[in-house]
Amino acid sequence: MNIFDKLRAGATTTSAEESQTLAAEFAAALPATCTLALHGDLGVGKTTFVQGLARGLGLTGTVTSPTFNIYNVHRGSGRTLVHLDAYRLETAAQIESLLIEDFLNPPWCLAVEWPEKIADWLPSDALHLDLGITSGERHTIRLR
Repeated sequence: MNIFDKLRAGATTTSAEESQTLAAEFAAALPATCTLALHGDLGVGKTTFVQGLARGLGLTGTVTSPTFNIYNVHRGSGRTLVHLDAYRLETAAQIESLLIEDFLNPPWCLAVEWPEKIADWLPSDALHLDLGITSGERHTIRLR
């Protein structure tokens, strides 16, 4: 089963490391340029998932939540990861003022936390992932 099928069926992890490993595997299979919409409540592991994406894209350095910066740009030798936290954005028009397009030179991966805040701005081919936590503290990741 490939990683896309595995995530469509829904994956469960028991640690941050397992979530990051799954995300790294997913990153390795992504098209060169893509947008990921990461849905889920506060504390479900969206930033942890992005840390694994960065590793899978061959990026080094620390990946932290961009809550106060709105977005962080991580550049590697072959790809750029733009990590956007849309939680504090009220309208899609606000994102245009951030000039993110200046960083979206192929190949890039845009990972958006709280994508429902800017749903009209997301491209139609964005990949949507639902992240959650079960009662047993297991993390769930499902590709829509």
